[in-house]
Amino acid sequence: MELDKWLSKRLNHTIEAGLYRTLRKMDSAPGPKMSVDDRPQLVFSSNNYLGLANDHRLIYAAEEILHTFGVGSSGSRLTTGHTKWHLMLEQKIADFKRTEAALLFSSGYLANVGVLSAVPEKGDVILSDKLNHASLIDGCRLSKAETVVYNHIDMCDLEEKLEKARTYQRRFIVTDGVFSMDGTIAPLQKIMSLAAQYDAFVIVDDAHATGVLGENGRGTSEYFNVKPDIVIGTLSKAVGTEGGFVCGSQVLIDFLRNHARTFIFQTAMPPAICAASFAAFEIMEHSQEKRQLLLAKADHIKMGLEEMGYSLKGEDTPIIPVIIGDPLSAQLFAKRLQEEGIYAPAIRPPTVESGESRIRLTVTADHSLADIDYLLRTFHLIGKELHII
Repeated sequence: MELDKWLSKRLNHTIEAGLYRTLRKMDSAPGPKMSVDDRPQLVFSSNNYLGLANDHRLIYAAEEILHTFGVGSSGSRLTTGHTKWHLMLEQKIADFKRTEAALLFSSGYLANVGVLSAVPEKGDVILSDKLNHASLIDGCRLSKAETVVYNHIDMCDLEEKLEKARTYQRRFIVTDGVFSMDGTIAPLQKIMSLAAQYDAFVIVDDAHATGVLGENGRGTSEYFNVKPDIVIGTLSKAVGTEGGFVCGSQVLIDFLRNHARTFIFQTAMPPAICAASFAAFEIMEHSQEKRQLLLAKADHIKMGLEEMGYSLKGEDTPIIPVIIGDPLSAQLFAKRLQEEGIYAPAIRPPTVESGESRIRLTVTADHSLADIDYLLRTFHLIGKELHII
């Protein structure tokens, strides 16, 4: 077929550039040790930061609701997919995030796209961080507003672009709270200050900060003690389940319920997932031990890798990007890790900039000190072997 010939040619270019992607089969529940492609592996690439994805309390919560509400939700929230568990979880999230209201989406991706395609209008401008997640970028593309990209967490560049954007009817600053590939934290205090100065609204995707940052794990808003206009998040990272949410004023939530296409036309999350998510927020509210352990373990790994001479990115988060350089070298490094029993795939363009291919390590609260020591020994072995350190 002509289509297959054309696509095969394009795929060959992807392979030659070292950018070809394959899927790995997970044969066990999420945890520090998993079966990957039928081989036991120590996993350092999961976003299950607090280890809740396989927590028995979440499993029991979901199981109980499965027997009364069934497996699927059967429709959108506006038809047959709305239950008391959706309402209860939305209230729980709003309380956790200290906002008036919240709205559930079927994924964080859909939440980002829904907000950005519905709220900014023609004649508005969105100022978007250069390293924002693909879901934010796609939301900007679908928006009727113009998008201006500012350099990553560069507040001087953001201010210059805000100054030039004074002629637009409204200005929206859009940023990740924690950037998933670099592990950097958006300077929300400065962003909020600039927003007040230039009469702009602030939208934060707090996917990787919820449950992790702040005194009580409430995210970047608590970390910096600020209140953005719109906070978006996911249930698929520290919460350990699946789905997305938007937090803000009651007016905002009412508006999105009526105008966000990714809410209106998407099948609702199953009630059992809502129940498991509710249990996760209860756990996060009442105990900080796992979060504190998580951050201490991340610091231990960073210190060990820096002492070896590795080039790292990131701040006080469980995301530890280890820069390797070109995609083929990063691929080889990941392959050697897997041979040594560690699963941490290479991250390559277009996910990251050219020349910055990396091993993106993530640690979880459930990794033991023995797991971490083995990771560090293996990085030292492979780094020397491949002449990276």
